[in-house]
Amino acid sequence: MSRSTRDDVTDDFLGERHVYEPHRVGLPNLRVYVRELWRRRQFAYELSSSSLRSDHFDTAFGQLWLVLNPLLLGLVYYVLVDILSPTAKGADFFAHLLAGLFAFYFISGSIQTGSKSVVGGGKLILNTAFPRVLLPLSSTLTAFMRFLPTFAVYIVVHIVAGLPFGWHLLWLGPILAVLILFALGASMLFATLQVYFRDTSSFLPYFLRIWLYLSPILYYPEDVPERLQPVVHINPLFSILGNLSEVLVEGRAPDLGTFGISVAWAVTTFALGFLFFVSREREFAVRL
Repeated sequence: MSRSTRDDVTDDFLGERHVYEPHRVGLPNLRVYVRELWRRRQFAYELSSSSLRSDHFDTAFGQLWLVLNPLLLGLVYYVLVDILSPTAKGADFFAHLLAGLFAFYFISGSIQTGSKSVVGGGKLILNTAFPRVLLPLSSTLTAFMRFLPTFAVYIVVHIVAGLPFGWHLLWLGPILAVLILFALGASMLFATLQVYFRDTSSFLPYFLRIWLYLSPILYYPEDVPERLQPVVHINPLFSILGNLSEVLVEGRAPDLGTFGISVAWAVTTFALGFLFFVSREREFAVRL
């Protein structure tokens, strides 16, 4: 198609006629795409709300189970680690363990739900014109809404463990932003992979379990031997969850170098996930 038709396309999602031109790696006009994404943000919210209602999130027992599941798992891990450790672990370690598990469940929930968002939204994709990235975005929003009730449980544990309150807790805002950005990028990445490789969702539970054991949840980041310190940062969650533990358990601001690594991981994952998803979304319909 000739280049002269470019001006005829002002929005890929509003008109009945869609004109597609060849472009590098299949990327649309990102300015138009992001504008339309923002205009339809309510669409992602409604998708998330529908998913939460189907999981009985709007009931007391539904929200209770979201908290009990990782809480009971945390208790099991705490007992096992306490038995295997040469020294007894205190209440502060339980707080570290619980905070790490709650954050990891947010990441894993975002990835698992996001990986099925495009394949599961086949009818929407085939019959409705909208930015497809709204599907993994709604999955991350769903995971975050499930993550919110765990704050109340952690606050109680934080108080019982006698951990400090102070200005250092303001760092939770930037750390949470990094966590959300990383979760969204990973959700978009695995959503795209699931379209091309349908066994991705079957592989995910094993991948996530190994990732859990490799992340600083069942141990403190400083417990890693010095010779392995340069290697552990290959795991994106090592720096992110390490920063979380520093703020909550150690009661201090995170190391700026480690925080910089976590920001770099989050931004890179988001950029790769977004570009990979958007560059491939035009052929999703023919692959569903």
